[in-house]
Parts: sequence; structure tokens; C-alpha cells
Amino acid sequence: MLEQLAENAQIPVINALTDRFHPCQALADFFTLEERFGNVRGLKVAYVGDGNNVCHSLMSIGARVGASIRIATPGGYQPDPAIVSEARRAARETRGKIEIFETPEEAVAGAQAIYTDVWTSMGQEEETQKRAAAFAGYQVNDEMMSLTAPEGVFMHCLPAHRGAEVTDSVMDSARSIVFDQAENRLHVQKAILLTLLC
Repeated sequence: MLEQLAENAQIPVINALTDRFHPCQALADFFTLEERFGNVRGLKVAYVGDGNNVCHSLMSIGARVGASIRIATPGGYQPDPAIVSEARRAARETRGKIEIFETPEEAVAGAQAIYTDVWTSMGQEEETQKRAAAFAGYQVNDEMMSLTAPEGVFMHCLPAHRGAEVTDSVMDSARSIVFDQAENRLHVQKAILLTLLC
């Protein structure tokens, strides 16, 4: 529907969020990582949780900037294979990498950033209990953070469900950059609008 709207509109159409992609968020995420690390090329970013719109956009944009994106999701919640394939194609051009792992421990090992999102997105409320059981081993906690690189940071697009996908101790730690991400949404959205106006 968004693509159809864009094809028929006389003005730019921005995908601020759809069920399939969340590109504005991912642009802010990589801007935040660049602020933190200086360069995102080759940076190891682990995403654990639901293979949803946030996951899809992290892969898509991460591939284009040459990052190493490591995804771990439970069975039945993997990212769309067509999006994985397209991201891998883009990553070949930038020397980035898209990897899919079976366990979160494999994905986060040595990562400079660990990212998660809510386990139950809007419109999936009836699946809350089922998803909580499926994602139980995917909670970002102190033990999981200990597997990342020493400089590893925690990321979340917010709002977070504390005690579900992330613990308070991680969310409130010095390694959490969630509020930097939130602030950078403003700056990146202004940059998108400026680009479209010029």
C-alpha cells in the first residue's frame, strides 16, 4: 500500500513504520553507532528476538553500510528469507555480512552492539503468552551482555518491556545507548526531510 501511495503521489512518501520495515529507526540506529564507534563498516551488530520490521531494516541498512549483522531468532520467528537474501546481495557489494544463528549466544559473541525489540508488536497481543514462551531464552540480561565485546552496547528502539526482552540492569546500565538512539531519531528525521526538500 505504501509503494502504491508513493507511485501515485506528487510528493515524497516516507515509510515511518510498516509491518515489514522500520527504515527511519534503522537510519537513526546506525547514526548512533557511528557516533559511538566512529565507523560502522565491519562493526558486529547482534539482533536477538523477533525477526520483525526492526530486524529487516537493520539487515537492509546494515548491509549497505558494510556492517556485520548477526541475527538470532527462535524457530518460526525468523526474518523474511527474501529480505535476508536481498540484504546478503547488498552486503557482498560493501563487504558487509549477514549471518543467521540458531542461538542468541552465538550471535552476540564478540558483538559491539546487541539489539532487541519487543517480543509482541502492536496487533499481535493475542500471541503474548505464546511469544513469551518462545522468546524466553532471548532476554538481554547481564549474562548475555557479558558475551559481547568489552565495549559492547545495548540498543532498543523503545518502548521496552522491562523484565521481558531486557532486564532493568541492562536497560539502566552505562552500556545502554537507548536514549541516544531516541534523541537521534529527531536528527535523522530532520535530515530525511531536508534531503527530500533539496
